[in-house]
Parts: sequence; structure tokens; C-alpha cells
Amino acid sequence: MDIRQLKHLDALANTGSFTAAAKKLNMAQPALSQSIKRLEQSLGVILINRTSNKNDKHLALTAEGLVLHQHATLILKQIKQAEAQIRAMANLTSGEVRIAVPGMLGSFYLPSRLMAFRHQYPELKLSLFEGGTRDALRMLQQEEVDIAIITAQDLQSDFDSQLLIREQMVIAMGAEHPLADHPAVSLNDFFDHELVMFKTGYFHREWILSQAKELGKKPNIAFETNLINLIKQIVSQGFGITSVLEMAISPKDDILAKPFDPPVFLNLHIAWKKQRPVSQADRAFVEFLMKNR
Repeated sequence: MDIRQLKHLDALANTGSFTAAAKKLNMAQPALSQSIKRLEQSLGVILINRTSNKNDKHLALTAEGLVLHQHATLILKQIKQAEAQIRAMANLTSGEVRIAVPGMLGSFYLPSRLMAFRHQYPELKLSLFEGGTRDALRMLQQEEVDIAIITAQDLQSDFDSQLLIREQMVIAMGAEHPLADHPAVSLNDFFDHELVMFKTGYFHREWILSQAKELGKKPNIAFETNLINLIKQIVSQGFGITSVLEMAISPKDDILAKPFDPPVFLNLHIAWKKQRPVSQADRAFVEFLMKNR
């Protein structure tokens, strides 16, 4: 039993005639008759009651034929729906983009680009999962998302990726902080002050702790939170300093952004799993971001 035979049975049931069904199906009547006979033989039942008629063979479905036609109707309807949905996805009039991003990119880099993408593809659904870099990596590994923005250090052999942005890491501090008159700040000087830090799971925290370990320093962590706006408020009031991506600081924040000495840059890649098929919607989103970096 195959889809073509179910279509033949459906046409017979709806027209009540081999001649009319063959015309509807654009096929020869003998070929239609043979198709139905093969279907009956494969199932071991009679599906059609045939009675002689001068003009044509009038037909009615047997009990088995009625049951099979009910299933055929549902199956053919689902096939049409599947075909319509796949065509819509191919034409980017349907589909979903699931992406995991680090918090700072979700707050300061992506919003305008997401709105522009949504304007260009209004029928596509965007599902954004925001957290630490480790959250983004885990979700991609476990296929909870289709694409993720991760650091260069997190790239793996089973990922395909493209470099999205290269952003400078800076020290954020209040205008009255003792380091405020420094054009740049060394890591040694950075660790001599109270720090406001992201919690475990964020690249910035891991990087800062690794640098402190290399220098034999013990970071003085005065406050921990993953809320970037709260971090900025604490820093602006002079209760500590932190390290963030340069994009996170704007003139209205009343915060100074000083580069490290030597400068430190973070490469962020948009990545997806090699063995997982990339949908048309995901492909369109990646191409859009790469064109609008």
C-alpha cells in the first residue's frame, strides 16, 4: 500500500465511478483498475463492490473499503498540510529560528538587528534564549537551539561557524574612581580594586579568574550578579569596577570605559552543529547577521 493507491481509492470513493476517477486523476481507466486490484490483493480484502451498469461500472465501498478510505482521507490531508508547510518554510513564509546568545549581545547588539530581521521576514518566529556563554554552548550541544553565539574558545570540531564580531573588553568604572585618570589599565592594577562580577557560567568571569590565577592574584569580588543594568548602576556609583564588552557602555551611563593594557579582544562566532540540518529560516538568519554586523 502506498500513497498513490490511497489517492486512487479516494478518487473512486468521491466520484463513484472508475471513468470519472480516472479522468480526475488524469490516468487511463485500466491502469486505475489494476492499481485498485493490486491494493486489494496486498491487503487480502475486497474494497469495492462492483455491479454491472450499461454505461459504467457503478461502485460502492465495502466495509473494509470504508474503513481504509477514512484512514486515507486523514493521511492525504496530513500530506497536503506537510507539503504546504514545507513549501512555506522553503519560501521563508513559515518557520522558527531558535538561537542562544550571551547576555550582553542579547541586550546591546542584537535588538536592532532582530527587529530588522523581523521586518524583512515577518512570518518567521524568533525564539531567543539569553544567558551566559556556557548556557549558550550547552544548549547548542544538547540541540535545545539550532544556532548559538559563542566565544572562539568554545568552538568544537563538530561545529560549523562564522566570525560574527570582534569586540574589545574594557574596564568599566565610575568617574570618581582612582583609576579614572588612567588612559589604560593593566591587569595588575585591575585586581587591586573591588570587583563587580558576573556569576559562574559567564565568559567574563572565567577569563578574569584565569588571568588572576596567572598573575598570582586573588580577586576581591565585592558583588556578584548576572543583571547587566544592576552591574552598571553599582559601577557608576563607585562601589566597584568590572570588565564588560565595549558595546555595553553608552555615554548616558555615566561610566568610564578604559581599555586594558595591553588591549584585550573577544571573538564571538555564530555556530551550529555540522550533522544537524540547517533550516531555511536558520540559514536566512545567519546570512542576515553576517551582512549586518
